[in-house]
Amino acid sequence: MTFTKRLRERVRRGEITSSVRIWTRPRVTVGRRYRMEEGEIEVDSITPIGLPDITPQLARETGFLGVIDLLKVAQHGKGANIYLVRFHYLHSGEKR
Repeated sequence: MTFTKRLRERVRRGEITSSVRIWTRPRVTVGRRYRMEEGEIEVDSITPIGLPDITPQLARETGFLGVIDLLKVAQHGKGANIYLVRFHYLHSGEKR
């Protein structure tokens, strides 16, 4: 999973632990780890959600100023399905 540069430090500090992604189908798997700079992201859950579920509060929790700011970044490819991905960051060498 990749994150926009402005979010990466907050992900590493554990301040951001969820992300909204718009895909055709899930591109990550629960329990798998994905490299992120000097550590890894481990996916805890993937939940299909709808556009009404993207509230200003959810946008802030995922590191964005608001819903429109989030939606500008959330689209990955031609997909139309919205997923809420919850994860945690593991520093290099850290065990589960």
